[in-house]
Amino acid sequence: MSTFDLKIRPKSGWQPLDLPEAFLYRELLGFLIWRDIKIRYRQTALGGLWAVLQPLIAMTIFTFVFHRLAGVHSDGPPYALFAFAGLTPWTFFATAVNQSSNSLISNQQLVSKVYFPRIFIPLGAVGALLLDMLLSILLLLGLMIFYGWALTWAVLWLPLFMLAAIMSASGIGLMLSALNVNFRDVKYAVPFLIQMGLFVTPVIYPASYLSSKWRYVLALNPMAGVVEGFRHALLGSPIHWNSTAISLGIGALLFVAGLLVFRRLEARFADVI
Repeated sequence: MSTFDLKIRPKSGWQPLDLPEAFLYRELLGFLIWRDIKIRYRQTALGGLWAVLQPLIAMTIFTFVFHRLAGVHSDGPPYALFAFAGLTPWTFFATAVNQSSNSLISNQQLVSKVYFPRIFIPLGAVGALLLDMLLSILLLLGLMIFYGWALTWAVLWLPLFMLAAIMSASGIGLMLSALNVNFRDVKYAVPFLIQMGLFVTPVIYPASYLSSKWRYVLALNPMAGVVEGFRHALLGSPIHWNSTAISLGIGALLFVAGLLVFRRLEARFADVI
Protein backbone atom coordinates (compact mmCIF):
# COMPACT_ATOMS: atom_id res chain seq x y z
CA MET A 1 0.00 0.00 0.00
CA SER A 2 1.55 3.32 -1.09
CA THR A 3 1.81 6.25 1.30
CA PHE A 4 2.46 9.96 0.83
CA ASP A 5 3.27 13.00 2.94
CA LEU A 6 0.89 15.96 2.91
CA LYS A 7 2.28 19.25 4.18
CA ILE A 8 -0.21 22.03 4.92
CA ARG A 9 1.36 25.47 4.86
CA PRO A 10 -0.28 28.91 5.07
CA LYS A 11 -0.42 30.75 1.77
CA SER A 12 -0.85 34.41 1.01
CA GLY A 13 -1.60 36.52 -2.04
CA TRP A 14 -3.30 35.37 -5.21
CA GLN A 15 -2.94 31.62 -5.56
CA PRO A 16 -3.73 29.48 -8.61
CA LEU A 17 -5.65 26.24 -8.28
CA ASP A 18 -3.50 23.49 -6.79
CA LEU A 19 -4.11 20.85 -9.46
CA PRO A 20 -2.07 18.03 -7.81
CA GLU A 21 -4.02 18.50 -4.57
CA ALA A 22 -7.34 18.63 -6.43
CA PHE A 23 -6.46 15.40 -8.24
CA LEU A 24 -5.49 13.75 -4.96
CA TYR A 25 -8.91 14.55 -3.46
CA ARG A 26 -10.90 13.94 -6.67
CA GLU A 27 -13.02 11.19 -5.11
CA LEU A 28 -14.19 13.63 -2.45
CA LEU A 29 -15.73 15.84 -5.14
CA GLY A 30 -17.77 12.89 -6.39
CA PHE A 31 -18.88 12.12 -2.84
CA LEU A 32 -20.00 15.74 -2.25
CA ILE A 33 -21.96 15.77 -5.51
CA TRP A 34 -23.72 12.51 -4.65
CA ARG A 35 -24.41 13.72 -1.10
CA ASP A 36 -26.04 16.93 -2.38
CA ILE A 37 -28.20 14.96 -4.82
CA LYS A 38 -29.47 12.68 -2.05
CA ILE A 39 -30.11 15.55 0.37
CA ARG A 40 -32.09 17.54 -2.20
CA TYR A 41 -34.59 14.78 -2.90
CA ARG A 42 -34.68 13.11 0.51
CA GLN A 43 -38.22 12.79 1.94
CA THR A 44 -39.83 14.39 -1.12
CA ALA A 45 -42.99 12.90 -2.60
CA LEU A 46 -42.01 13.59 -6.22
CA GLY A 47 -38.25 13.11 -5.91
CA GLY A 48 -36.34 13.84 -9.11
CA LEU A 49 -39.49 15.03 -10.86
CA TRP A 50 -38.87 18.43 -9.26
CA ALA A 51 -35.95 18.79 -11.67
CA VAL A 52 -38.34 19.00 -14.63
CA LEU A 53 -41.45 20.36 -12.95
CA GLN A 54 -39.89 23.78 -12.28
CA PRO A 55 -39.02 24.62 -15.91
CA LEU A 56 -42.18 22.88 -17.16
CA ILE A 57 -44.46 25.00 -14.96
CA ALA A 58 -42.49 28.15 -15.80
CA MET A 59 -42.79 27.30 -19.52
CA THR A 60 -46.57 27.00 -19.20
CA ILE A 61 -46.86 30.35 -17.40
CA PHE A 62 -44.52 32.15 -19.79
CA THR A 63 -46.35 30.75 -22.83
CA PHE A 64 -49.69 31.99 -21.52
CA VAL A 65 -48.58 35.38 -20.18
CA PHE A 66 -45.88 36.50 -22.60
CA HIS A 67 -46.88 34.67 -25.79
CA ARG A 68 -50.68 34.55 -25.60
CA LEU A 69 -51.33 37.79 -23.74
CA ALA A 70 -48.29 40.00 -24.47
CA GLY A 71 -47.69 38.75 -28.02
CA VAL A 72 -44.02 37.81 -27.62
CA HIS A 73 -42.98 35.43 -30.40
CA SER A 74 -40.08 33.03 -30.82
CA ASP A 75 -37.51 33.12 -33.61
CA GLY A 76 -38.93 30.08 -35.40
CA PRO A 77 -39.91 27.12 -33.18
CA PRO A 78 -43.16 26.94 -31.18
CA TYR A 79 -42.97 29.34 -28.25
CA ALA A 80 -43.36 26.54 -25.69
CA LEU A 81 -40.21 24.85 -27.02
CA PHE A 82 -38.48 28.23 -27.28
CA ALA A 83 -39.24 29.03 -23.62
CA PHE A 84 -38.32 25.58 -22.30
CA ALA A 85 -35.00 25.57 -24.19
CA GLY A 86 -34.14 28.87 -22.53
CA LEU A 87 -35.36 27.83 -19.11
CA THR A 88 -33.25 24.64 -19.08
CA PRO A 89 -29.84 26.37 -18.77
CA TRP A 90 -31.25 29.34 -16.85
CA THR A 91 -32.86 27.16 -14.17
CA PHE A 92 -29.58 25.28 -13.79
CA PHE A 93 -27.61 28.52 -13.52
CA ALA A 94 -29.98 30.24 -11.08
CA THR A 95 -30.24 27.23 -8.76
CA ALA A 96 -26.50 26.52 -8.95
CA VAL A 97 -25.51 30.09 -8.07
CA ASN A 98 -28.04 30.24 -5.23
CA GLN A 99 -26.94 26.94 -3.68
CA SER A 100 -23.20 27.28 -4.24
CA SER A 101 -23.14 30.81 -2.78
CA ASN A 102 -24.50 29.41 0.51
CA SER A 103 -22.55 26.15 0.40
CA LEU A 104 -19.67 27.14 2.71
CA ILE A 105 -22.03 28.52 5.36
CA SER A 106 -24.17 25.38 5.16
CA ASN A 107 -21.07 23.21 5.68
CA GLN A 108 -19.32 25.34 8.31
CA GLN A 109 -18.67 22.36 10.62
CA LEU A 110 -16.92 20.57 7.78
CA VAL A 111 -14.91 23.65 6.82
CA SER A 112 -13.69 24.43 10.34
CA LYS A 113 -12.74 20.91 11.45
CA VAL A 114 -11.37 18.93 8.49
CA TYR A 115 -8.74 19.84 5.91
CA PHE A 116 -9.56 19.28 2.25
CA PRO A 117 -9.73 21.54 -0.83
CA ARG A 118 -12.56 23.89 0.18
CA ILE A 119 -13.19 24.64 -3.47
CA PHE A 120 -14.92 21.26 -3.76
CA ILE A 121 -17.86 22.45 -1.63
CA PRO A 122 -19.27 25.06 -4.07
CA LEU A 123 -18.20 22.97 -7.06
CA GLY A 124 -20.04 19.99 -5.58
CA ALA A 125 -23.20 22.09 -5.23
CA VAL A 126 -22.96 23.02 -8.92
CA GLY A 127 -22.11 19.49 -10.05
CA ALA A 128 -25.12 18.01 -8.25
CA LEU A 129 -27.42 20.07 -10.47
CA LEU A 130 -26.07 18.56 -13.68
CA LEU A 131 -28.55 15.71 -13.21
CA ASP A 132 -31.40 18.22 -13.20
CA MET A 133 -30.16 19.82 -16.41
CA LEU A 134 -29.82 16.44 -18.14
CA LEU A 135 -33.37 15.48 -17.12
CA SER A 136 -34.66 18.81 -18.46
CA ILE A 137 -32.90 18.20 -21.79
CA LEU A 138 -34.50 14.77 -22.03
CA LEU A 139 -37.93 16.29 -21.37
CA LEU A 140 -37.26 18.93 -24.02
CA LEU A 141 -36.48 16.17 -26.51
CA GLY A 142 -39.81 14.59 -25.63
CA LEU A 143 -41.59 17.91 -26.18
CA MET A 144 -39.85 18.25 -29.54
CA ILE A 145 -41.26 14.87 -30.58
CA PHE A 146 -44.70 16.01 -29.44
CA TYR A 147 -44.47 19.22 -31.51
CA GLY A 148 -42.84 17.43 -34.46
CA TRP A 149 -39.68 19.55 -34.26
CA ALA A 150 -36.58 17.70 -35.46
CA LEU A 151 -33.01 17.90 -34.22
CA THR A 152 -30.31 19.23 -36.55
CA TRP A 153 -26.54 18.76 -36.73
CA ALA A 154 -26.28 21.86 -34.52
CA VAL A 155 -26.89 19.53 -31.54
CA LEU A 156 -23.15 18.78 -31.68
CA TRP A 157 -22.60 22.24 -30.17
CA LEU A 158 -24.59 21.30 -27.05
CA PRO A 159 -21.62 20.05 -24.93
CA LEU A 160 -19.86 23.39 -25.48
CA PHE A 161 -22.83 25.39 -24.21
CA MET A 162 -23.36 23.02 -21.30
CA LEU A 163 -19.73 23.52 -20.31
CA ALA A 164 -20.19 27.29 -20.62
CA ALA A 165 -23.20 27.15 -18.28
CA ILE A 166 -21.19 25.12 -15.76
CA MET A 167 -18.24 27.54 -15.89
CA SER A 168 -20.44 30.62 -15.51
CA ALA A 169 -22.34 29.17 -12.56
CA SER A 170 -19.14 27.87 -10.95
CA GLY A 171 -17.22 31.13 -11.33
CA ILE A 172 -19.97 33.28 -9.84
CA GLY A 173 -20.75 30.66 -7.18
CA LEU A 174 -17.09 30.49 -6.10
CA MET A 175 -16.85 34.26 -5.72
CA LEU A 176 -20.14 34.62 -3.87
CA SER A 177 -19.50 31.67 -1.55
CA ALA A 178 -16.14 33.15 -0.53
CA LEU A 179 -17.63 36.62 0.00
CA ASN A 180 -20.58 35.15 1.92
CA VAL A 181 -18.21 33.94 4.64
CA ASN A 182 -17.25 37.54 5.45
CA PHE A 183 -20.43 39.35 4.39
CA ARG A 184 -23.54 37.40 5.33
CA ASP A 185 -25.85 39.80 3.51
CA VAL A 186 -24.71 38.14 0.25
CA LYS A 187 -27.37 35.47 0.80
CA TYR A 188 -30.06 38.16 0.73
CA ALA A 189 -28.74 39.84 -2.41
CA VAL A 190 -28.31 36.68 -4.50
CA PRO A 191 -32.03 35.73 -4.90
CA PHE A 192 -32.90 39.30 -5.89
CA LEU A 193 -30.09 39.51 -8.45
CA ILE A 194 -31.11 36.14 -9.92
CA GLN A 195 -34.70 37.35 -10.32
CA MET A 196 -33.52 40.48 -12.11
CA GLY A 197 -31.10 38.43 -14.21
CA LEU A 198 -34.01 36.58 -15.81
CA PHE A 199 -35.09 39.79 -17.57
CA VAL A 200 -31.63 40.67 -18.90
CA THR A 201 -31.20 37.16 -20.28
CA PRO A 202 -33.10 36.20 -23.49
CA VAL A 203 -35.18 33.50 -21.81
CA ILE A 204 -38.61 35.06 -22.40
CA TYR A 205 -37.78 36.88 -25.63
CA PRO A 206 -35.40 36.20 -28.54
CA ALA A 207 -32.23 38.27 -28.82
CA SER A 208 -33.35 39.19 -32.35
CA TYR A 209 -35.79 41.64 -30.74
CA LEU A 210 -32.77 43.82 -29.88
CA SER A 211 -30.79 46.06 -32.21
CA SER A 212 -27.18 45.20 -33.01
CA LYS A 213 -25.93 47.75 -30.45
CA TRP A 214 -28.01 46.38 -27.60
CA ARG A 215 -27.23 42.80 -28.57
CA TYR A 216 -23.56 43.44 -27.82
CA VAL A 217 -24.54 45.00 -24.50
CA LEU A 218 -26.57 41.87 -23.77
CA ALA A 219 -23.49 39.80 -24.59
CA LEU A 220 -21.88 41.10 -21.38
CA ASN A 221 -24.24 38.68 -19.63
CA PRO A 222 -22.50 35.27 -19.73
CA MET A 223 -25.81 33.42 -19.72
CA ALA A 224 -27.13 35.28 -22.77
CA GLY A 225 -24.80 33.32 -25.05
CA VAL A 226 -25.54 30.08 -23.23
CA VAL A 227 -29.31 30.45 -23.63
CA GLU A 228 -29.00 31.37 -27.30
CA GLY A 229 -26.57 28.48 -27.75
CA PHE A 230 -28.95 25.94 -26.20
CA ARG A 231 -31.71 27.05 -28.58
CA HIS A 232 -29.38 26.83 -31.54
CA ALA A 233 -28.11 23.38 -30.57
CA LEU A 234 -31.48 21.83 -29.69
CA LEU A 235 -33.98 23.73 -31.83
CA GLY A 236 -31.81 24.95 -34.69
CA SER A 237 -32.66 28.57 -33.92
CA PRO A 238 -30.51 31.27 -35.56
CA ILE A 239 -27.53 32.47 -33.53
CA HIS A 240 -25.32 35.55 -33.64
CA TRP A 241 -21.88 34.01 -33.23
CA ASN A 242 -19.97 37.24 -32.53
CA SER A 243 -22.04 38.24 -29.52
CA THR A 244 -22.26 34.61 -28.39
CA ALA A 245 -18.46 34.32 -28.44
CA ILE A 246 -18.18 37.46 -26.29
CA SER A 247 -20.71 36.06 -23.83
CA LEU A 248 -18.93 32.71 -23.57
CA GLY A 249 -15.58 34.46 -23.17
CA ILE A 250 -16.92 36.49 -20.25
CA GLY A 251 -18.18 33.27 -18.67
CA ALA A 252 -14.68 31.77 -18.93
CA LEU A 253 -13.16 34.92 -17.38
CA LEU A 254 -15.66 34.75 -14.52
CA PHE A 255 -14.62 31.16 -13.86
CA VAL A 256 -10.94 32.13 -13.64
CA ALA A 257 -11.80 35.16 -11.48
CA GLY A 258 -13.90 32.94 -9.21
CA LEU A 259 -10.98 30.55 -8.71
CA LEU A 260 -8.60 33.41 -7.88
CA VAL A 261 -10.98 35.17 -5.47
CA PHE A 262 -11.84 31.91 -3.72
CA ARG A 263 -8.20 30.95 -3.29
CA ARG A 264 -7.36 34.46 -2.07
CA LEU A 265 -9.93 34.32 0.72
CA GLU A 266 -9.73 30.61 1.49
CA ALA A 267 -7.06 30.88 4.20
CA ARG A 268 -9.42 32.79 6.50
CA PHE A 269 -12.50 30.57 6.10
CA ALA A 270 -11.94 28.39 9.16
CA ASP A 271 -11.30 31.42 11.39
CA VAL A 272 -14.19 33.59 10.20
CA ILE A 273 -16.92 31.06 9.53
